[in-house]
Amino acid sequence: MIDADTISPIVRDYDLKNIHLAVIGSHSALEIMDGAKDEGLRTVCICQKGRELPYLRFKRLVDEIILVDKFSDLLFKENQNKLKEINSIIVPHRAFTAYLGYDSIENELKLPILGNRNLFRAEERSYDRNQYFLLERAQVNHPKIYKNYSEINGLAIVKIQEYERKLERAFFVVSSAQDYLVKSENKIKEKVITKEDLELSVIEEFVVGTYFNFNFFSSPLTPETEFLGIERRLQTNLNDLNALPAKQQLEFDTEVKHIEIGHTPASIRESMLEKVFELGDKFTNAVRNEYPPGIIGPFSLQSIVTPELEIVVYDVSLRVPGNPIMATTSPYTKYSYGQTFGIGRRIAMEVKKAIASNKLSTIVT
Repeated sequence: MIDADTISPIVRDYDLKNIHLAVIGSHSALEIMDGAKDEGLRTVCICQKGRELPYLRFKRLVDEIILVDKFSDLLFKENQNKLKEINSIIVPHRAFTAYLGYDSIENELKLPILGNRNLFRAEERSYDRNQYFLLERAQVNHPKIYKNYSEINGLAIVKIQEYERKLERAFFVVSSAQDYLVKSENKIKEKVITKEDLELSVIEEFVVGTYFNFNFFSSPLTPETEFLGIERRLQTNLNDLNALPAKQQLEFDTEVKHIEIGHTPASIRESMLEKVFELGDKFTNAVRNEYPPGIIGPFSLQSIVTPELEIVVYDVSLRVPGNPIMATTSPYTKYSYGQTFGIGRRIAMEVKKAIASNKLSTIVT
């Protein structure tokens, strides 16, 4: 396990006047680099060959591109050395953890990461000390978990990844144990999912309410968990299928899918903000106790607000969640800072503050 004894000497040798924020060219790389440029920091983007076009077109954002045959080639010694030479700090997002893998991040990537590298694995529902474990430690509501499909006694959602596209969801909704068996068997036959992945899947109670992704920032440099804003996810084909009249939905014989494809801004009524603040505080404190030093940087609690105005958290992001729409739409950063910005800029602000106070080692692992 890579620890402070490995990373601290690297950070001490960095030229603090020439720090680069480094990102994998996918997921939320543009959002991160845009925030870095707003704060006057330099950027480097690790691009997989054939997927570099957006990063070439948005020239303002990218100071340097490192082309690799596949994203996991970042682990090659020569690529790690190049990033060290330009004083790079890795900013993690979902593609980073998916393409490099937790074992490699924890044991092979000898570069400073903004965040707690030992915490990323807790996102995975199949891991013992996972997000459900953390939510329970925080005494935060989450959907009921069915230990076996035979327990299903109402609407439930099966959370599983696609077979071929591991970043994509193959979630499906079921209403009974028999419905589960029929739908899962069909999806295995169609090679949408595998039997092995199905055995690792989680079956959650389907909670009815309104969806909000609450985005926070936790910093060792400040005592307070910051609430940055809210967004909602656009999913294909779920969103526009729902827009059809009920009669047409019944006539339209197609499987509902939950592929995240975009974002839309949102706010919440003011009287709910106390619950939102408490939610972030409780979760941050629980993670600090279970995974010292806790969350460093952004995190998201993807939630449902029920008609009884209770918040139920159904998913957790323990790195950059990916929500570029917040950079121009969040009123909550304006309330705190007098200007509207998103997670990318808040990360850059954190790096600059750590450099200025000679505490860069406290925000990286």
